[in-house]
Amino acid sequence: MGELKKWEIVRSRLVFDNPWCRVRRDVVRLPDGTEIDDFFVNVRPDIALVVPITPDDQVICVRQYRHGVQQILLELPAGGFDPSQEDSQIAARRELEEETGYIAPDWHKLATFYDNPVKDTNAVHLFLAQNAQPTGTQALDPTETLSVELIPLHEIEQHIRDGEICVAGTVAALFLALRYL
Repeated sequence: MGELKKWEIVRSRLVFDNPWCRVRRDVVRLPDGTEIDDFFVNVRPDIALVVPITPDDQVICVRQYRHGVQQILLELPAGGFDPSQEDSQIAARRELEEETGYIAPDWHKLATFYDNPVKDTNAVHLFLAQNAQPTGTQALDPTETLSVELIPLHEIEQHIRDGEICVAGTVAALFLALRYL
């Protein structure tokens, strides 16, 4: 097997751009010289995702409707941000307060990963927030309707096994947090 090489971008242009979706069309040249003239990429903001835990070991989750799968899902607080404009931990702190009304003094970066690097541009930044207290102000976006739910930390793995917690980033963050703790 030879040396791995990146694809060369011959041309690139934004073909769809609105607040809900941005799509880029790349013409790329593969290392063997083959050209693909319609490789579409979702240009997405980075995500800050938080595992917030209260002083009495309750995980603060949010239950909300997700239109892509047309289901109401149990997840961790998270939200998009532009990494050229905002630090990932600042975004995580903001999202925790906006979605839940909780503020946490103790933060630890768990990991950064790519959710779908084949077609999406964004990274997901995972944080553990400990000693979270409901002392902030919830400020939901116009499209957000959610309920805040506290789940005992010792029950989290069972909720994952039962399929009640089934969003990939949430599952990854929870297992990383459990391992860290």
